[in-house]
Amino acid sequence: MKNYPLWKSIVVILVICTGIIFAIPSIIYSENPSNWFLDNKVNLGLDLQGGSYLLLEVETDVLLKEELENISDTVRQISRNEKVNITNVIPEEDQIQFRFKNASSIENIRNQFINKYNYVKVVVNKNIMKIIINDDFKKRIQEAALKQSLEIVRKRIDESGTKEPLIQRSGKKRILLQLPGVKDPERIKELLGTTAKLTFHMVDEEDTVSLKANKAPFGKMIVQDYINPEIKYLVEKKSRVGGENLVDANASFDSNEGHAVSFRFDTTGAQKFGKATSDNVGKRFAVILDGAVITAPVIRSAITGGSGIISGNFTSQEAADLAVLLRAGALPAPLNIVEERSVGPGLGADSISSGKIASIIGMLCVCVFMILIYGVFGLLANISLIANLFIIVSLLGTIGATLTLPGIAGIVLTIGMAVDANVLVFERIKEELSKNSKAIVAIKNGFDKAISTILDANITTLIAALLLFVFGSGPIKGFSITLSLGVLASMFTAIMFTNLLIHLWLFISKKKVIIL
Repeated sequence: MKNYPLWKSIVVILVICTGIIFAIPSIIYSENPSNWFLDNKVNLGLDLQGGSYLLLEVETDVLLKEELENISDTVRQISRNEKVNITNVIPEEDQIQFRFKNASSIENIRNQFINKYNYVKVVVNKNIMKIIINDDFKKRIQEAALKQSLEIVRKRIDESGTKEPLIQRSGKKRILLQLPGVKDPERIKELLGTTAKLTFHMVDEEDTVSLKANKAPFGKMIVQDYINPEIKYLVEKKSRVGGENLVDANASFDSNEGHAVSFRFDTTGAQKFGKATSDNVGKRFAVILDGAVITAPVIRSAITGGSGIISGNFTSQEAADLAVLLRAGALPAPLNIVEERSVGPGLGADSISSGKIASIIGMLCVCVFMILIYGVFGLLANISLIANLFIIVSLLGTIGATLTLPGIAGIVLTIGMAVDANVLVFERIKEELSKNSKAIVAIKNGFDKAISTILDANITTLIAALLLFVFGSGPIKGFSITLSLGVLASMFTAIMFTNLLIHLWLFISKKKVIIL
């Protein structure tokens, strides 16, 4: 062993032992690990452990409807300022039509409106003004809504504790969601089905006539209670502060109301909230979530700290889920479940079994071939190959990667690639032995001359794997990860570990001459 540095031997042995130790949690796989070490395992993908598949669609039509409502409010406000009565309003899919009592001030109203909205087309015909939203704006709304929805869905799923979900765009307005290990997707569906648009509005308790008639005057709206839809509130249409100013939300417990949700605003939100409460002491303040009043307490004093508590007869789980929704942010538009599938664990078990069989058969064939062709050196290469697999599994577990069927294919592929590096080394050693070189010299020269070839071959493979990771998605990324780790592990075992084993064998056997 004097020809193999001691420090190098120690490093190689430590790496191999660490790889074996950290591969144990994945080998003795447990769904409910008892400690952090056993939790350090490879996560199985949807195709291996089963789970849920959801295809969601963003309702961008709701955003267009909201935009038309904003346009309508703007025109009404301009008309009130100009003292011009609107006799009829006809909203359509992407346009809205106003009929005025007279046409004397219609051009003035049109000009004022255009100054505020530059993405619409305004057509005036006598006392009728038609406002049309252009296609570019609709596309921008759709694109922005999809991007925001993707981010918020990702946050909500991460908060739910689901490991390694696949969340990606599918088409112009759809989101693909794969949830490995989720046997009952109902809670996930509830989390995703809630828009979580939180706003704070002042309650109008004086105008009881409009409330009884169920007809809201201009600038007001009627909202039903979250628990009891028969109870209704007349509130200001314009919110005093919104959920976009929230920076944190957590489930808490109120001694009077039970389970609740505590929240905290940013600086801007704290200022708005403080002003709203200080200006309206003694009045009711409605907390509205997705168009329903959760609670409407009386403001006893100004709340200037930027934080508060939402109570609404929640259960522990409801409070926790609401906190998750508020932390993740509100969806720009509702999500509809277009397609839903559940993958049973039985199919995954069959896939794992097939993958194991393929890996074992592949390894046996490779091992037999190496022993037949290279004898003792082939046996040492096989030991190195087993160590290579341990390192791959430990790395996958350490980084928390998800193993899928393509990932298993990547591992099987690295088996062949690991042996390929050893073959290159052994052939170079053969060439050196044919020159009547001593065993130790032939081995050293063989490894030195093969390293450049091994590096060139594996680096090109790593580049391909990197491109697959960057431009691929889902299982393709899983394949690229296992392939990359397999390439790195195979280079280490072929260049370092096999070299150590050969020197160790020469030291034990005390051979001066070898035949390869």
